[in-house]
Amino acid sequence: MAALFLVLGLLPLAMAGHDYGQALSKSILFYEAQRSGYLPSSQRVHWRSHSGLNDGKASGVDLVGGYYDAGDNVKFGLPMAFTITMMSWSIIEYGRQMTASGELSHAMDAVKWGTDYLIKAHPQPYVLYGEVGDGNTDHYCWQRPEDMTTPRRAYKIDPSNPGSDLAGETAAAMAAAAIVFRRFNPSYARQLLAHAQQLFEFADKYRGKYDSSISVAQKYYQSVSGYADELLWAAAWLYKATNNQYYLSYLGNNGDALGGTGWSMTEFGWDVKYAGVQTLVAKFLMGGRAGKYESVFGKYQQKAESFMCSCLGKGTRNAQKTPGGLIFRQRWNNMQFVTSASFLLTVYSDYLASARKNLNCASGSVSPSELLSFAKSQVDYILGDNPRATSYMVGYGSNYPQQVHHRGSSIVSIKVNPSFVTCRGGYATWFSRKSSDPNVLTGAVVGGPDAYDNFADQRDNYEQTEPATYNNAPLLGVLARLHAGPSGYNQLLPVAVPVPRTQPKPAPTTKTTPTKGLASAPIAVEQKMTTSWNDNGKTYYRYSTKLTNKSDKTVKDLKVLISNLYGPLWGLTKYEDSYVFPAWLQSLPAGKSFEFVYIHSAPQADVSVASYNLV
Repeated sequence: MAALFLVLGLLPLAMAGHDYGQALSKSILFYEAQRSGYLPSSQRVHWRSHSGLNDGKASGVDLVGGYYDAGDNVKFGLPMAFTITMMSWSIIEYGRQMTASGELSHAMDAVKWGTDYLIKAHPQPYVLYGEVGDGNTDHYCWQRPEDMTTPRRAYKIDPSNPGSDLAGETAAAMAAAAIVFRRFNPSYARQLLAHAQQLFEFADKYRGKYDSSISVAQKYYQSVSGYADELLWAAAWLYKATNNQYYLSYLGNNGDALGGTGWSMTEFGWDVKYAGVQTLVAKFLMGGRAGKYESVFGKYQQKAESFMCSCLGKGTRNAQKTPGGLIFRQRWNNMQFVTSASFLLTVYSDYLASARKNLNCASGSVSPSELLSFAKSQVDYILGDNPRATSYMVGYGSNYPQQVHHRGSSIVSIKVNPSFVTCRGGYATWFSRKSSDPNVLTGAVVGGPDAYDNFADQRDNYEQTEPATYNNAPLLGVLARLHAGPSGYNQLLPVAVPVPRTQPKPAPTTKTTPTKGLASAPIAVEQKMTTSWNDNGKTYYRYSTKLTNKSDKTVKDLKVLISNLYGPLWGLTKYEDSYVFPAWLQSLPAGKSFEFVYIHSAPQADVSVASYNLV
């Protein structure tokens, strides 16, 4: 018999003080200000307009779209792909919480804007365009994206000019996004997964650093860590997306050689992915998905926990903090490391809680709630709980940066004044202004304060006032988690409990509850509790769920979604993130029903019909 599972109590964490839902909405809105290409009719940031409409044309490829990385007008592939990976991971972990706050569709739109571009940038299996424009000429000009006169040359990697870090990160982004779209747009998810698998093969087969091939990126996004971390990162995401044992074996066989089991990190970001890999692999291990690689995955987990302890200040090599308590890594855009660390702490807190484990640091045992509380303290600092009482998210709170180092926000909108802004004229007229930006870059998280909590709100202070897409991406998940409060806790991993020692007895009453399906579905879903029993003071319930085909046609290819399920299930086959007919049942004829059952110690699970075909 399959093991039973136990639902855990909710984390007793008070999450008041900030409007995390509003911060989440603004954080996602920021991505609409960073869009390149033809803006859709649904565009909500109205001071922006179309830009970069000839990108890729000179190279015979369509590279219109994607995101500008920060306050400039260059499309850098490595940070863009990392941004997509982290937005996708945020949705994978906390999409349910985003749904509750009404932001899931906006978050998915933000991901798709990026993946649509990444698909274009990968026109052949072993070709990937990794940059449009270059930082040198771009930084010489201060122009709105809509006015760009700087060169828009496209730079690529291929077998003769490899870039395993760029191809690996893009594979990770595609794989993670495929999980996001699997339920809502299956054909698009399959397309993304095909690109991800090709890109991983490209990255692994033709090894090399991307900034050796695209040398113009060295000054701006140099791959200091090399490509080993991205190879493991991509393999982890492809294993999560496909459950293909090839990628599991890759992680197990290459963990030592590529540094996944050896590097103890104190940072996680667009360049260094080890802590992210280690956190993902630790989840595989705790979820029983390590297979024969348990001992190797245990070493990954040790390094993941070393990172967590470092952030908390309870390890052997701890992250630096400002006097106000903010993680501090570097002067230039330090907030990128704060948001990414906060995300890893948040998800690991939930992983540990669902596995009923604590974190063991050099200074002692740490509860899951303590990890989440620390992540919350970092977010609260960003939102204004700091020595300067400054919100480092533009547009949130009453005191936030007014002179953001960002071309589009600092120059009057082309819709307000269509007069052309010249390359150098933009510096003379707009960059040098000492007044507030004419356009509020809502939701942007700027670089943030220095090591002593000092901050100068000046447009030329790019180290502190420039925003970046990868600052916000990890923050989406943390804000969704915090906004949901204690109910935002996810039961993510199975936890074994004893099987009942006594024969199940009929429940005093049997409750029948219709369960929602697709609005127009001909498939009726009906649940009822059939028995219950007590074991060690805890009550367990057996639920029966009947699906009936009420149409006059045969149902095939049925996919069922089940959430809030904390125990074993019989009568359906698990397929990726959904359930399908069991092996012995290929279709459901008109008027027929079939039943599946599950057991757990909680109210009935949420069962809904995701998709089907009528033949």
